Amino acid sequence: MSAPDTIRLQKFLAEAGVCSRRQAEVMIAQGEVWVDGATATLGQKVTPGVSRVTVGGKLVRGTQQPRLTLVVNKPRGLVCSNDDPHNAATIFDLLPRELAALRFFCAGRLDKDSEGMVIITTDGDLAHRLMHPSNIVVKRYHVVLKQPYAQTRLPQLVKGIMYEGERLKVERAALVNPGLDHASTDLDVHMHHGKKREIRLLFTALGYDVKRLRRYQIGAFRLKGIPLRAVKQLTTKEISLLFKVPRPFRGAPANESVSAHDES
Repeated sequence: MSAPDTIRLQKFLAEAGVCSRRQAEVMIAQGEVWVDGATATLGQKVTPGVSRVTVGGKLVRGTQQPRLTLVVNKPRGLVCSNDDPHNAATIFDLLPRELAALRFFCAGRLDKDSEGMVIITTDGDLAHRLMHPSNIVVKRYHVVLKQPYAQTRLPQLVKGIMYEGERLKVERAALVNPGLDHASTDLDVHMHHGKKREIRLLFTALGYDVKRLRRYQIGAFRLKGIPLRAVKQLTTKEISLLFKVPRPFRGAPANESVSAHDES
């Protein structure tokens, strides 16, 4: 009789719908995860159905959830968190009743003041792929500023600035419908794996106030035909589009846009 299969603890927690693999690594490092009465370690393996795994003192049952991946058109005012003591309203409040019992987590977040496309999933492996820095997953945003932004300053967005010891930057930037003065309050920007509120912090540090920030595309998948606050289940083909390189900018002449490639 063969021995039961073992899997990495991070994968076990993700498949159980507790969190993503990356979040699991953080919780393990912080000592919040225990296995069979002992503090868990990174890379540890467990046997589903045999090992007793607890997170924050609560037993994790290894029942695998159905793999569902959804796109949500998030409005302002909601946070991308399963449990935020400072904000009662979360993106998961938008889920239909029949999905409310499943444990989803965000594969990339938007801050409370931003809106647009968020991917939530019960698939820990997919969330890991979408968020891991080794995978270049391009995200596109429509940024509306209170003050016009000059075309001559586009290279600064790609070059970036140092802020509290970290470099803030975008991968590509273009003006949307610039005027005769080659300036616009609307910009289209690309980012890969951004830091928390990176776009807002970047523009603020450059002296501009962000009026609106909306993510409308991830990879080659656009938030099209999905109303605000609506939720749509993604097909296998649509999930694959998340990892594809998007087409070049539309609506901005070549001399009105700057990319990281142009700066190299």
